[in-house]
Amino acid sequence: MQLHLLQTIDNATITFLVDDCIEWMTRLPPGFTQELSTHLAEHTLPIDGVTGVPILDFNTFCCGAHGFAVLIETQVKDKRPHYTLFDTGPDASSLLRNLKNMHIPVHIIDRVVVSHWHSDHTGGLLTFLEHHRKARENNGFTSPCIVDVHPSRPSLRGIAPGPKFDKVLCALPRDPTFQEIQDQGGRLEKQHVAHTVADGTVWVSGVVPRVTPYEKGIMGGLRWNDETGAWDPEQHIMDERYLVIDIAGKGLVIFSACSHSGIVNVMKDAVNSFHRPIYMIIGGLHLAGPEFANRIQPTVDFLSRSLTPSPTYILPMHCSGMAVKIALEKEFGQACVPAGVGVKIQLDGDRTVDSRLPRPTYM
Repeated sequence: MQLHLLQTIDNATITFLVDDCIEWMTRLPPGFTQELSTHLAEHTLPIDGVTGVPILDFNTFCCGAHGFAVLIETQVKDKRPHYTLFDTGPDASSLLRNLKNMHIPVHIIDRVVVSHWHSDHTGGLLTFLEHHRKARENNGFTSPCIVDVHPSRPSLRGIAPGPKFDKVLCALPRDPTFQEIQDQGGRLEKQHVAHTVADGTVWVSGVVPRVTPYEKGIMGGLRWNDETGAWDPEQHIMDERYLVIDIAGKGLVIFSACSHSGIVNVMKDAVNSFHRPIYMIIGGLHLAGPEFANRIQPTVDFLSRSLTPSPTYILPMHCSGMAVKIALEKEFGQACVPAGVGVKIQLDGDRTVDSRLPRPTYM
């Protein structure tokens, strides 16, 4: 990885389009906007004929779903903005409904990056591509949507729950095939090494080094072996990737959709790759369930004490679990942000202080 390949940018906009949670009530930090506030500011709600006040028409609001999708808008100065969609949620309807209700035109999205081959992250891909292709045609665009995936696509993945992890409970829905992606108009880019996209403003990781002893992957993870006709243990989801953007005067924003590799491993890899402080951590920490309970406190300790400086904000989403959210809120206070579907973040950088950002270290 050559450090200069990731551009430091002056601003970015982040919009959460699929997540397990919807958060309207909690007060958010500066730069964060809830969906309700967005609708009120944009005057998109219907007006009651008698009272003259806006009506909360819940049909025009986002819905939650077990999965993840986030839209990242970035731009190099004097060039056009890029819209990178990281994951697509679990099903055919959630992502499209939420794009519509957040008033985001489908056709502006340049690229989909798939974090890993689990259907709660790929389930909306084919329907999105179908709508995207038609929207591009209707708006006079000829270029297809790029779909950035890891080449190691399993035919099927399954789950064997604890405490013994010895009986297959269920299989996940099959991920879209490469051919299906192409049939819906997606232009495949198979990538297993780190690379930048969007004019160098978004970095897609390669394989995350597994170096933290207590981050042992998914106990009970399984992958179907077509040759033997049997399930193989798959504790480590080696196809998972994370994204990074770099904001001037703030540092790195890390998007880790499910953190199967371990969020501490992700942080170490990002620090080693860029030598820039971590400003914000976004995504699923995958610490829900009793089998992950003993990882929570070491994870919180790393983020709050071992990693210097600590992240300014942590947004535990999707598969993080209530226990780690409580532990992070206790340690970080309001810096642990309860984000969810419909939340938008506007990040504005400051190049005048960028050279004074501390070089991060960890123990």
